Amino acid sequence: MAKIEGIRVKNFRALKDITLGRLWNQQQSEPLTPMTVVIGKNGVGKSTLFDVFGFLADALKFGVEEACDLRGRGGFEKIRSQGQTGSIEFDVYYKEDGNARPITYEMSINVDTAGRPFVQKERLRQRRKNQRRGWPFSFLVLNDGKGVVWKGEGKNIDEDKEFDIDDFLELLLKEESKETEVVELADKRKLGIATLGSLKQHPRISAFRQFIEGWYLSYFTPNSARSLPLAGPQKHLNILGDNIGNVVQFMEREHPARFQKVLDRIAKKIPGINKIDTEKTADGRLLLRFNDKGFHDPFYAQQMSDGTLKVFAYLLLLEDPTPPPFLCIEEPENGLYHKLLETLAREFRNHATGRKDGSQVFITTHQPYFVDALEPNEVWILEKGTNGFATIRRASDDELVKNMVAEGLPLGGLWYSDYLDAR
Repeated sequence: MAKIEGIRVKNFRALKDITLGRLWNQQQSEPLTPMTVVIGKNGVGKSTLFDVFGFLADALKFGVEEACDLRGRGGFEKIRSQGQTGSIEFDVYYKEDGNARPITYEMSINVDTAGRPFVQKERLRQRRKNQRRGWPFSFLVLNDGKGVVWKGEGKNIDEDKEFDIDDFLELLLKEESKETEVVELADKRKLGIATLGSLKQHPRISAFRQFIEGWYLSYFTPNSARSLPLAGPQKHLNILGDNIGNVVQFMEREHPARFQKVLDRIAKKIPGINKIDTEKTADGRLLLRFNDKGFHDPFYAQQMSDGTLKVFAYLLLLEDPTPPPFLCIEEPENGLYHKLLETLAREFRNHATGRKDGSQVFITTHQPYFVDALEPNEVWILEKGTNGFATIRRASDDELVKNMVAEGLPLGGLWYSDYLDAR
């Protein structure tokens, strides 16, 4: 399963320049853990960090101009860090599996003379086989939609300088390599990985495109789960959760043992629930039905509490037979009983670490009870600096915090007591 080892964000709202985990040129840093949790006070940028992944996914699917306007972002000038004139930049450092050579994806966005967002630069890097030192080889380089792509391993080049497209074209002519080709995109607002990633001759680009396309960002709301969808089984929970009944139908039919496992786990966390199933209405709609041990008649999703629906949706998501490679959830604690939060945190970690095909999990939270179940290396502290922009650090970078947790003190309790604040 592919995994993000690190990410850098520059000039994206409150995130003027932050890095989480390991990058290709910061190998001394520890990579992100299978479950990564970002904590912080209100207004420090947690929602913005969550939206980084949403923006990248939207840019791949719709193009950067539309992505700047989607989900209430307000356009390029609204999302570019206040007072900055440079491009918005993202670096994603990831690997396909444990033994694969990591790949770096770099992308920057700016506006043209008409004020329209476009992809200024794109780059994919990977070390060649048996390469231990030096700069990773760039197998895709695009400037203003024009550049070079390598199909194979290619020859190394001097990368210790700012990229110039004419230098690459000259190199291409000298090499006369069948493994290289000049490309020019028809629309500079579209990502090169979206176009080239659909071609069979570029498997590395295709793999990265599929990786981002597989991300699951939860915009779940209980009211969405209370909707009445048309009957019909569906394999995966969508980002809003309004097809939860359809997924229940699918699990009942195709994976009864796994679905029973979900029900057993829910029964332990929500006293009284002993059965969950679906009922089809006369007009072809689907009702999600909960049976309580103390009552003869069932309750429907429209009557259930927000917390019950939320826990059920998360557990159903974690039991997906083919889960997404990357699972991103903002503030899962909202609407939940506080004693459920440590259990929920462990469920997420077990999914991320206990399954060979489990998702990498990324969560933002401001609930200490959730953080109590976490280890210092899983937690990142987002704070607002004196200049108004966000800073971020790992809890495990503080030796005092590490030692206190090792002595048995819960991390959430330390956060509540201000031990995680910058000193």
